[in-house]
Amino acid sequence: MAQARADYGKVAAPRAFGGAELASHRIDIFKYLMICMILFTIVSVFHVWSRFRLVELNLQITEVSRQLKDAEQEQKRLKLEAASLKTPARIETIAKNELGMALPNELQVIHVK
Repeated sequence: MAQARADYGKVAAPRAFGGAELASHRIDIFKYLMICMILFTIVSVFHVWSRFRLVELNLQITEVSRQLKDAEQEQKRLKLEAASLKTPARIETIAKNELGMALPNELQVIHVK
């Protein structure tokens, strides 16, 4: 029997169920998961915002490109109109018909030395 007691002393006694340890472990895991979810939410919102901003900027670029193209066409049209208004034949026709002007004759020309 003595030997049986010695063997019984070597057997580990079962531990008590640690409810407090388990609860604190669950709270730690819960805190970790909440932090991860908050970070994931922040990153997701930033990603969506950046994509929205990208689409918005692309629309602005398209609109400005269209306005630039229209302005270039208007500039070409105005240059052509200015060139047509400067032609000597047009100026001479307006001077003769509307202003009653004529080319000077030899007596009206004075040479300055």
